[in-house]
Amino acid sequence: MTTDGSPTRPAALLRQLQGTARKRFGQHFLTSAPTVQRIVRTSGVGEGSRVLEVGPGLGVLTEALLAVGAEVTAVELDRDLAAFLRERHTTLNLIEADAVKVDWPTVLPGAGWRCVANLPYNVGTRLVTTMVVLPDTFDRLVVMLQREVAERMVAPAGSRKRGSLSVHMEAFSEARIAIRVPPGAFHPPPKVDSAVIEVRLREVPLIGSASIKQFERVNRAAFSAPRKTLRNALRTAFSAPIVKNGLEEAGVDGSVRASTLTAAQVSRLAEVLPEA
Repeated sequence: MTTDGSPTRPAALLRQLQGTARKRFGQHFLTSAPTVQRIVRTSGVGEGSRVLEVGPGLGVLTEALLAVGAEVTAVELDRDLAAFLRERHTTLNLIEADAVKVDWPTVLPGAGWRCVANLPYNVGTRLVTTMVVLPDTFDRLVVMLQREVAERMVAPAGSRKRGSLSVHMEAFSEARIAIRVPPGAFHPPPKVDSAVIEVRLREVPLIGSASIKQFERVNRAAFSAPRKTLRNALRTAFSAPIVKNGLEEAGVDGSVRASTLTAAQVSRLAEVLPEA
């Protein structure tokens, strides 16, 4: 915060840090104050909320989260930015680590955590798909991603953008695009548009009696050849007789394309097809 209590301007933070974005970390610093405030409002966090922020960067979003009384744990890989953040925000719980290697239930005790973050785009999908299967840790994710990735995450059955990622998200959450963000909201501006998605985790995922591992195996197999019929796509992982019997037992039409499948249909297939 500045001496008059107003939020620090991102440009001033950049000058203070005297650094540049590091491409190897996928760094594009969010510098639009209105976008930051919309993210905080969408997250619904307030006094005492327990928040995880991955890739805080210059701390613009961090500052806004702390300002509403949230208890923020941040994970930052860049050692220079980590040192910068420690000096600026003494109440911040900062973990200097690679977020994709963090065991979230271990470092985030208890339930009800919210991830509010401008995720590094090179690992954003991996982070979201990992967090969304942890309802005992997280209850909601409000995160920035490439718009194309966000659209695939929320694509409904029948959409041309529907894929295994869409089915995964549907099975474990209810997700929507909450904010669309242009490149000019960042420094340096990325070459793609961005979007903030709001993800509410399901306490009970839509995978029936199948294990997560089995559900994901069948899900990947179904979309392994998206231009082929479901019957032929599943044959990349299962024998023809097993596929024929499985489709009949699950009551799923094998002549359709995988893009028409719902999470419930994939779960029925996962329940009847044999595990590896």
